[in-house]
Amino acid sequence: MKAALLVLMTALPAMAQEYVTVPGPLDDEDFYRAVACAAMPGEDCRKPFLHWPEDKRGGLTVALASTSEALQPYQRALYEEGLDAALAQINAADAGIRLIRGTTEADIEIHVVSTPPGDVMRDTGVPDLDGAILPLGRVALRARDGTIREALIAVSIEARRREIASILLEEIVQGLGLMTDIRGPAFRRSLFSEDGNSVVRLQGQDAMALRRHYAALPPEES
Repeated sequence: MKAALLVLMTALPAMAQEYVTVPGPLDDEDFYRAVACAAMPGEDCRKPFLHWPEDKRGGLTVALASTSEALQPYQRALYEEGLDAALAQINAADAGIRLIRGTTEADIEIHVVSTPPGDVMRDTGVPDLDGAILPLGRVALRARDGTIREALIAVSIEARRREIASILLEEIVQGLGLMTDIRGPAFRRSLFSEDGNSVVRLQGQDAMALRRHYAALPPEES
């Protein structure tokens, strides 16, 4: 289970919807709107559309900013490898946004914390994460008027080794503005599945959604 938190710098409607539940497959339009603005098929958006500004899209930095002292060397290696793989998948999608590895300070920061899944994060040193419940992975965005300014990702140290690469890929994609998961039997193999952490490739409708998000603004914003 994953979760997304929107830290708004201006007043917008409440955004408590972390996933949408659908009974069957969705066409590309409905799939995109589900993950981009939490819209049920044929219904209005429940979240705003969010994008990184154009001047950031040619080289958005992503960094493994901090790790728990309890993280073992082999676990650190898994996070390093998973992060490199996630950036490669996203860049290969040719979606109009390019990610590069940064240092401890980056546009998208990843923090591996000692908090067990289901507990409240405390003493992480990151104000926007402390006080939030950590299901397993969580992304917090700071945004103003539809523009993302910063993304913070937290992952529990208790994530299983086979889940790490998938969690990183999904949370980074969510950090690009696709903030909502989907629950339904047709989407068990989707990166946005609310009920799984096994997808390590950005393809199919998942890749389509990211390409659409940065290729052109949705009709509601034009």
